[in-house]
Amino acid sequence: MVQYNFKKITVVPNGKEFIDIILSRTQRQTPTVVHKGYSISRLRQFYMRKVKYTQQNFHDKLSTIIDEFPRLDDIHPFYGDLLHVLYNKDHYKLALGQINTARNLISKIAKDYVKLLKYGDSLYRCKSLKVAALGRMCTVIKRIAPSLAYLEQIRQHMARLPSIDPNTRTILICGYPNVGKSSFINKITRADVDVQPYAFTTKSLFVGHTDYKYLRYQVIDTPGILDRPFEDRNIIEMCSITALAHLRAAVLFFLDISGSCGYSIAAQAALFHSIKSLFMNKPLIIVCNKTDLQPLEGISEEDMKLVMEMKAEAMKTVIGQGGDPSNDEGVLLTMSTLTEEGVISVKNAACERLLDQRVELKMKSKKMNDCLNRFHVAVPKPRDQKERPPCIPQAVLEGMAKKQAAEEKRKLEKDLEEENGGAGVYSASLKKHYILENDDWKEDIMPEILDGHNVYDFIDPDILQRLEELEREEGLRAEEVDDDDFEMDGNELTPEEQEALAEIRKKKSLLIQQHRIKKSTAESRSTVPRKFDKDKRFTSERMGRQLSVLGLDPSLAINRARSKSRGRKRERSLHRGGNDGEDVMDMDVDQPGKKLRTRSRSRSMSRPPGEVVAGEGFKDSAQKVKALKLAKKSVKKRNKDARRGEADRVIPTLKPKHLFSGKRSTGKTDRR
Repeated sequence: MVQYNFKKITVVPNGKEFIDIILSRTQRQTPTVVHKGYSISRLRQFYMRKVKYTQQNFHDKLSTIIDEFPRLDDIHPFYGDLLHVLYNKDHYKLALGQINTARNLISKIAKDYVKLLKYGDSLYRCKSLKVAALGRMCTVIKRIAPSLAYLEQIRQHMARLPSIDPNTRTILICGYPNVGKSSFINKITRADVDVQPYAFTTKSLFVGHTDYKYLRYQVIDTPGILDRPFEDRNIIEMCSITALAHLRAAVLFFLDISGSCGYSIAAQAALFHSIKSLFMNKPLIIVCNKTDLQPLEGISEEDMKLVMEMKAEAMKTVIGQGGDPSNDEGVLLTMSTLTEEGVISVKNAACERLLDQRVELKMKSKKMNDCLNRFHVAVPKPRDQKERPPCIPQAVLEGMAKKQAAEEKRKLEKDLEEENGGAGVYSASLKKHYILENDDWKEDIMPEILDGHNVYDFIDPDILQRLEELEREEGLRAEEVDDDDFEMDGNELTPEEQEALAEIRKKKSLLIQQHRIKKSTAESRSTVPRKFDKDKRFTSERMGRQLSVLGLDPSLAINRARSKSRGRKRERSLHRGGNDGEDVMDMDVDQPGKKLRTRSRSRSMSRPPGEVVAGEGFKDSAQKVKALKLAKKSVKKRNKDARRGEADRVIPTLKPKHLFSGKRSTGKTDRR
C-alpha cells in the first residue's frame, strides 16, 4: 500500500485570495449590526469576537498548510532526497518556516489587540482597534505571498509525481539514454511511456505494475544517465541516482550492444563501473538489448571483454546473497523489445531474483523465529510397501479423453483463415453455425421478398441469352434501315417526275433561305398580325394555285384549312341562346347619368373533373376520378405538416423562445 499520497494536499491560495477568503468569512459568520446605544461591555465583546474569529481562521488555514506538506526528515529517504533534488530542501524548509512564523505573529497580534479592546471607552475607539488588528494580520499575509505562491507550485508538481511505494517489490530499470528502457516497461506493464528515437525522452520517473506468481511488482522506468562527475549531473539524472540509492529493488542495467543509441559499449561499461556502488545488496541483471540489430556473439573481442567484466561484477551480488558462484544463469540476458524475443524471460528472471532475496531477508529476521514455532508440517509415513494410486472412475477418464480430443480437433477461424489464403482472401461464413434440420440447407440463398412477392420468381435464368438474341436482331434491323436510306438521284424517274422533283427542291431551298432571313432579323422586328400581311403570302388561294401548278387537287387542303381557322370573336349580346322573354342581366335605371352596372348570372361552360380528355392517358372517367383521389390523398400529410413540396425538410421551431421564456407580464397567461 502506498504510504504517501501527495495528491490530497489542499490548494494553497495566493496572498490576495487568502485575505479575501478570511475577511469574507468573518463578515458572514459574525454579527454585523451594532448601535451607539449599546453598553460599552457589549461593544467591546462585539469587536473582540471579530478579532478572535479572524485570528482563528488564519491560524486554521496556515496550520493546514504546515501539517499537510510532508516533513523531509520524517518521510522515507527516497522521497526526502527526491524532493530535495526537485525543489531544493533549503528553499522548501524556509517557505514552511515563514508560514509558521506568520501564524505565530497573527496569534500575537490578536492577543495584543484583544487586551487593548478590553479598555476601549467608545464605539469609535473599539472599531478603530478592530480595523487596526485586521489590517496588521492582512499585512503579515501579504509579506508571505511569495512563499505561498512557491508552495502552490510545489503542491502542483508533487501531485503529478508517480505513486511509488518504497517498501514493496520493485524492479528498477537504468542505463544510458535511448537504450530501450521505456520500450521494455511498455511491453511488460500497462504503462504508456513515450518512446522516441532520440535521447532523454523520459524526463522523470514512470511507474508500471506487473504480476509474477500471483504477486504484484512495481516497475520503475528511470531517465537516462550519462557518465560524468556527480556534480555535473542535472535534475533528470539525479532522479535516477536517487531511486538507485534508496529503493530496495532488482536492478536491470540495460546495455545497447548495437550502438544505435549513440554510445559505444565502452562508454556504457564506464557508466556501469562509475555507479556500481549503488548496486550493492541488490539483485543485478545485465540486459543486452537490441539483439535484432546486433547479436551478442557478433560483437568484437574488446566489447565482449567489457561485457564479461560487467557480468563478473553482477556475479558478486549473487555471491553476496549466498548464491551459488558457479551458477551464472539470470545474470547476463539478451533480448529485443522490437521482436519481443527474451522480454518475458528477463522479467521472470528479475522477479525471481528479487523474490528469493526478500524471502531470504525475512528468514534471517527475528520475527521469523517466532512464526516458525507455530508451524508444524505433518508428513505421512507409509505403512507398507503397497502402492495405492489415485482411483479415477472410468467414465471420468473417458470424458476427459473426449474433451481433450475435441480440443485437439477443433479449428478456430484464425486457423481456417491461414489455411485458405489469409486475410483479404478468406471470408468467414456466418451461416455454418445455423441450427437447421438439414445441414445442407445452411448455404442456401435466402429469398428476397418485395411487395409480398419472391424476387426470384421474376428472374429469367436465360435472360443473358435472350438479351444477346435481341441485340443481334436490332443489329440486323439497323443494317436494313441503313441499306434503305439513300438519296433519290432521279435517274429512274420520268421527265414529268424529274421536273416536279426539281420544282420541290427549288421551293425547299427558297423556304430555307426565307426562314434564315426571318430568324436573323426576328429580334429587331415586331410581330405583324396576319391581317396586316400586305403581300398576301399566306392565303388559301395562293396555296391552291401552287398545288394546281404541281398537278395536285387543292380542294381538300383548302377546306381543311378553312375548318381549322378561327373567326373573329363575336360581341356579347343582350339575348344569347334565343331566350326571348328571359332577362339575362339586371340593369339599375334609377340613376340614368351613371354607367350601367350589370350582374351576370351566366356560368362558364367548364369541364367536369371526371371528364377524360384525349392525351391524358386514362381509360375512362372512373379511372381518372380514382387517380385524382389518390393524388389528393398522397399530399394530405404534406399539407397537414405545412410542407411546400416533397423536398421541404425544414424543421420548424416548435416552441419559439419569445413565447416560452422570460417573466410573465400582468394579464392573461394563455400566450404561455
